[in-house]
Order: sequence, then C-alpha cells, then structure tokens
Amino acid sequence: AGKIVADTLEHSTAGSVTTDYVVNGSAKAWANLNGQGTIALRDSFNQSSTTDNSSGDYTFNLASSMSDGDYGFTTSGCAGNTSSSLVVLVKSASQYGTPSNQTSSACQVTCHNYVNTATDTGAVYPIFHGDLA
Repeated sequence: AGKIVADTLEHSTAGSVTTDYVVNGSAKAWANLNGQGTIALRDSFNQSSTTDNSSGDYTFNLASSMSDGDYGFTTSGCAGNTSSSLVVLVKSASQYGTPSNQTSSACQVTCHNYVNTATDTGAVYPIFHGDLA
C-alpha cells in the first residue's frame, strides 16, 4: 500500500488549496434520493442505504460513520408532481427536540408540504459535514 503525504494540492491553472481544507471542509456524505413510490438513491457518496420510515420520513445511513453525532447536516428537497407538494419544508429530527435521531452513522429527516403535512418528496438532498471516525 502506498502513501502520499502533502500539505498543499496545486492545479496547473486553478490555483492551490491546503490539504487541511480538503479534509475539514469537504462534504463527508451526500445523496440524491427519489423519495416517492419505492424510494431509491439516484446517486450518493458515503451512503450505505436509506430507510423509508413512513410518508416523507427517511433515514440516511452512512457507509463510513462520523466521529460522533455532532456533525453539520443540511437537507433540501424538490417537490413532486402534485399540487399538495409544491413547497417542501425539510425538517431534521433535531428540530423536533430529538437529536438522538442524528447519530454518528445515520440521520433522520421528514419532508412536509406547504400545509405542514409529512409527504413523500420527489427528491431529497442531504449533505453531511464534519469529521469521519
């Protein structure tokens, strides 16, 4: 097994960045989930699976865990094809006062329509930032 040790990465025309920025500033996981019907990941990085808990309620499971449950997690959503899902409000479990649903290996989100009813969503985009274990 080889090893590369570097403090800076440099591109011939785009400039350079310290490796600390790459290690600490890059997303450690992300996904593009089809949240309607039979849910399926369209594309992802560091996602082992996604669980469909109930209508509009998903758990994103990481392949490589974060160092603890105190990482940054953001999610956005894209509406489906019906008028009841024109606006999507995505709430993380921690917004409900239950941060235990955000662990080092998974995070739960619930998608709501414009009348605040949990609803399956055409696309859900979670992004994880923090330190890997």
